[in-house]
Amino acid sequence: MPPSPSSIRKTVEAYLGRHPGERDALAGLLTALDRPVDVTARTTLPGHVTCSAVVVDRRCRVLHVRHRATGGLMLTPGGHIEREDRTLLAAALREVAEEAGIPPGALCLTRQMLGSPVDIDVHDIDANPSKGEPAHQHYDVRYVFYLADEEPPTITLQDEEVSGSRWLALSEVTSPTLREKLLQARLDGQPEPVNASALIHDGQGRYLLHLRDHKPGIWQPGAFALLGGGRTHTDESLEGTLLRELSEEVPDLRLEGLEPYAVEGAISVDGLHVPIQVFTGRWRGDPDRLRLHEGVLLRWFTPDVLDRLRLSSVTRDLVRRHAAENAPDGKPAVVPAPWDGGSRTVLNGVGVHLHLENEEGQVLLGLRHPDSAYGGNLWHYLAGRCEQESAVACLVREAQEEAGLVIDPADVDLLHVVHVGDTPGGRPLMQMIFRAHHWEGTPKLREPDKCIAWQWWNCQHLPAQIVPCTRAAIEGIRAGRTYTELGWGQ
Repeated sequence: MPPSPSSIRKTVEAYLGRHPGERDALAGLLTALDRPVDVTARTTLPGHVTCSAVVVDRRCRVLHVRHRATGGLMLTPGGHIEREDRTLLAAALREVAEEAGIPPGALCLTRQMLGSPVDIDVHDIDANPSKGEPAHQHYDVRYVFYLADEEPPTITLQDEEVSGSRWLALSEVTSPTLREKLLQARLDGQPEPVNASALIHDGQGRYLLHLRDHKPGIWQPGAFALLGGGRTHTDESLEGTLLRELSEEVPDLRLEGLEPYAVEGAISVDGLHVPIQVFTGRWRGDPDRLRLHEGVLLRWFTPDVLDRLRLSSVTRDLVRRHAAENAPDGKPAVVPAPWDGGSRTVLNGVGVHLHLENEEGQVLLGLRHPDSAYGGNLWHYLAGRCEQESAVACLVREAQEEAGLVIDPADVDLLHVVHVGDTPGGRPLMQMIFRAHHWEGTPKLREPDKCIAWQWWNCQHLPAQIVPCTRAAIEGIRAGRTYTELGWGQ
């Protein structure tokens, strides 16, 4: 369902709290929200709500696209709200993904605006007799995002709606109201954490995890996670964010030795990249005695049982890293040694990976779901493990199941092999990378619980967050090699 009038009014009133002088300009929108109509529907007249995405790169330039419907005006990506858009922000993200090919995972919120609109603009739309649309108004709700990676992503234009793109300096932004707001916000284009979490331990090797509610709209629903949450406009620091969140979630919890530990990345319910400042703190109490205002329960766990829990790979790796660095009672940490080969026979796992290049020489990668058992929040080849089948048959099956691509086995050849041996306690993996010279279809999200975005990447400018095996394979292919070893103690 599209955003409700009450949620839109809440967003608009919060915006007017920061810009009270614009209440008269938004009187038409406020009136529309009082009517028993869907203010997000394009058939609602004399005006309806639209959404735009203001994408800012590391050089503080703003992405503009040339909209065909406006006679070629250079505007930020945006458009009408669709039925599947859960929030206004989600609508803005969908528009920039459709019009410019930038997936939500390549974007993050800014500290200055967080998830609030940077601007709400009212502009007139001329009549369109071919569509039977009279003249009307758009109430355009605009959200600002930073690029998560240093290199701008490849722009893939939606040809039927846009005909070109440009990155413009803040002072050259085409909308006067938006330009003024962006300059006032003092943006610098540099992503920074806007969430804070607590890695809570007892000093004896146990870690406190929070079981989240299994409800729509909850981040990582039904999974174990760290306590914490998102920054608000009233938080003076990320430590203040964490302390506020803890007071709201578990008011009786008091931590000792709270200090920053690491910055980790996650994916929000809208698919955005979220840098999280993780703090460590010590507590030794009974979680059953705590008043829990959010979520289902709190429990102590040791690192050896984490594989039995539903939790993100980021959280699992974070706990294990901290445990390896901080042994109980001051004893040296025991870190599992890599598999040393030995003299016994060890069965190797076999995986297949699809190296697919488009006409521009860009390679197809998928962004793994944050809760994926492997490679959560990382870009990866279309890939899978061999079952009772040949490697090529596995590749053809995975391409169809994961992305809806149809590949003839005759169009496939082996391009590279990566032998991976860096899984402590696990089997070495023989990763076979195949190239398809021809395929039918365009990549689709057929398994959203595993992959949340497909994108074509320049092989010379790969994303920072990428599965090591995938990076090693692409680098080996570019270097003209057919074989790479990874994690064998070289």
